[in-house]
Amino acid sequence: MTTNPPITLRSPTKYTPSTTTSSTSPPFEWLNRTWSVTHSTLSMWRSARNVRITYTPLEPTKTSLPRVDDLVEYEHLSGNGSVKSVAGIDTAAAAGNSSVWSWRGKGWLFFVTSHWEILGWGERTRPDGEVERWLVSWFAATTFTKEGLDILTDRKEGVGEETAGEILQALKGLEAKRVVELVEKDMLPVKVSLPWKES
Repeated sequence: MTTNPPITLRSPTKYTPSTTTSSTSPPFEWLNRTWSVTHSTLSMWRSARNVRITYTPLEPTKTSLPRVDDLVEYEHLSGNGSVKSVAGIDTAAAAGNSSVWSWRGKGWLFFVTSHWEILGWGERTRPDGEVERWLVSWFAATTFTKEGLDILTDRKEGVGEETAGEILQALKGLEAKRVVELVEKDMLPVKVSLPWKES
């Protein structure tokens, strides 16, 4: 029987400015993959399914700050229509910190910016021996979206039930009361219906 380490999360720096984020940063390379959003407080995902985010490394800025291409793709809940997408570029807040990012949209969204953070990340061994990667992200409000939280996994099928339960419990134990409120009032599963449509 595999024993997984307990899931630990931190509050966003907005609510705990003294928080040390570097200790909770995943390796930059670890982040760069496609993630399935399986739980979210974002209302727009109530009418969507198979929401996924792909992070692809880009050349660093002139100040050596890491950057990633950020592509969000999703399908209508009914399965009708084509794959929709939102594209942007994320720039890390510091060279050695991959847990705090600034997002700027591409195309007609070039004027939209947002701040987001990774509150926790890790790997869990499932009963069948498969390793699932997970992360929890918090994002500040933008012109089009409210402040919110996502739970993501590298498994297309979604995060395991046990892992999801532990993440939700850890979120409800954070000192940032606003985050706890978001989880208790707005956090819901995001529909997964395989196979994913391709763009």
